[in-house]
Amino acid sequence: MKHPLVDKPRSAVRVLFPLQSPASLTLTNTDRMAEAEWTSIFQIQANSLKEEDSWCLEFDNSLVPNSPKRGWEEYIRKTAAQFRCSKCQRTWPSNKVIVVFHMQLTDGQGVVKVRRFRQNCKRCDKAPMEKPSIESENIDILMENLVEKIREKCYHEDLGRGYKPFTRLEVNNPHEPSHCEACQQGICTQ
Repeated sequence: MKHPLVDKPRSAVRVLFPLQSPASLTLTNTDRMAEAEWTSIFQIQANSLKEEDSWCLEFDNSLVPNSPKRGWEEYIRKTAAQFRCSKCQRTWPSNKVIVVFHMQLTDGQGVVKVRRFRQNCKRCDKAPMEKPSIESENIDILMENLVEKIREKCYHEDLGRGYKPFTRLEVNNPHEPSHCEACQQGICTQ
């Protein structure tokens, strides 16, 4: 899908990977590809922001919802994703995947930190929390809505329009709070 703003000349949006503990440094190729896709889509969407400003996207699994650091703004969205259990390879869809963004603009340098909340398998004993696999279409919708929120919160623009809804997946089972990281932290809405 070609985005109309992709050809607009602009400084590149950087992707930064925050310092992490050695245990979390084991990003798989799939994780790197997913993060690169998020960054690419964010870069396209961020082209509509103030031209002299530079924005970067960071993945930060330590973000605490409803507690942005001083000087930071927060945006929380729900989307749809697929999950795969790394123990049994079972897959499941969810329309209740929470994504938290913290954003800040200081002296022309904008930073967006993102955390994608995980779920675990209901069939496996002591199943690890798994990262969501979000379709490109829904990443694009998230990034479009995020840029709208940046315009409101960082540039104080009154856009007066609603947010684009995500594309839902067919889900045959109810959401299970005991297997949802966001529910366990009290931010997932039933």
